[in-house]
Amino acid sequence: MARETRTILETAQTAFESQQRELESTRARQLRAVVTQTASGSGDMDETFALDRKFRLVFVRCHFSGGTGTAAIHIGVDSAAGSSFDTRLFTVTQAGTNKDVHLRVDGGAAVDPSPWTFQPNDAVRIEWTNPDSGTMSWGLEVGLALAS
Repeated sequence: MARETRTILETAQTAFESQQRELESTRARQLRAVVTQTASGSGDMDETFALDRKFRLVFVRCHFSGGTGTAAIHIGVDSAAGSSFDTRLFTVTQAGTNKDVHLRVDGGAAVDPSPWTFQPNDAVRIEWTNPDSGTMSWGLEVGLALAS
């Protein structure tokens, strides 16, 4: 009886270890998966992007067409803790016609936690004042990934 109990416990332990390895592998894949969200327009840009869990910003891309001129594009956090905690994280000083934005935040590696990790209910806010509103259009993409 003691031998059977030991065999059952060893089998269960092996199954638990296998399940743990599988969960760790799944979590690692989830942390590398990037969700792309988009917005577009021809006026000023004031867009927010978020996931329903803790997340990190991986990239920001924006293409501009038509019209003329450039303006600063601001990337910040719209904090779930309230406006007192909203922060500008980064500014690209010239964005507009012939000045697309291509910002890769984590240098290509799945760095976790990223320097730009957001809490649940936080949002990435991207703002830009269109210097040729109605004539210049823009297409914005952000990449977000789960964070641990």
